[in-house]
Amino acid sequence: MLVLLPCAVSPARALTPVPVARDVYAFVGGAEEPSANNGGNVGNAGFIVGSRAVTVVDTGISHRQGERMVEAIRRVTDKPIGLVIITHAMQEFVFGASAFQAQGATIAAQRETIDLMKARCARCLENLRAILGDELAGSRLVLPARAFDGSTRIESGGTTLELLYFGWASTPGDLVVYHPDTQTAFAGGMVAAGYVPSIRDCDFKGWRAALDALKRLPIRHLVPGFGPVGGAEAIDATAQYLDALDSRMRALYQASSSLMESLDHADLPDYRGWGAYDPHQRQNALHRYLQIEAEDFGADPRSIAIPDRH
Repeated sequence: MLVLLPCAVSPARALTPVPVARDVYAFVGGAEEPSANNGGNVGNAGFIVGSRAVTVVDTGISHRQGERMVEAIRRVTDKPIGLVIITHAMQEFVFGASAFQAQGATIAAQRETIDLMKARCARCLENLRAILGDELAGSRLVLPARAFDGSTRIESGGTTLELLYFGWASTPGDLVVYHPDTQTAFAGGMVAAGYVPSIRDCDFKGWRAALDALKRLPIRHLVPGFGPVGGAEAIDATAQYLDALDSRMRALYQASSSLMESLDHADLPDYRGWGAYDPHQRQNALHRYLQIEAEDFGADPRSIAIPDRH
């Protein structure tokens, strides 16, 4: 049922749900770095309308963005918001949770995501305040009350969801939320479309294996963490970027190029047109070089992925 309710948010910041499939909607962000101009509306989120309640996937970057999502959902349905699933612990996806908690929703995530949120999200919030200013008003860290371990199949609000955990991928706790009825996947941190993902928190080999596993699903619609909604082709595009980064940095490392020299030659021209190329590519090159170096010395390359995880 379509319910038209007054929108209490600024029209300039209002969110428009994009229909993805029957009863499935996405909020598509700007696929760029957070700034005062975009108000932090850069990552994607979405929701699924079940027979009894709504399930939300990811929550936006701030309490205010979460409120805008609630307002937008209310323009689609008056069903209660029952469950909110956070797919991974990145700032663009977690700080709107307080707005959904205020609606009485249960906040949930993979256990490893909750651990990472505990370790660093409070500091991320403080860093964001310097960028977004008043947009962060009312924002706070809300830790999920429900933890998932591994992959699981759940009933949520009158619809069936598969929560798929492929192990440590782009982050330790990446979840893909799959809606079998419409063959829709909310890929979270696993997939970006036309956007250079950050590899800071990744298990590189685990991420590539997870993408290969994700490709085996019957996916008709895919909502990436960043970039436009599309199909499974975004999985290949993400994998191809990771492979290109790995190939370039391995070649430089094996040529005995120093770290700083390698960073000066780490450009990937085919991806210059992707969102966040300038802020992410050099950092990704740095992390991948150090991961390859760690492998060469017999160390766990994940040991450098999250310096503050303990």
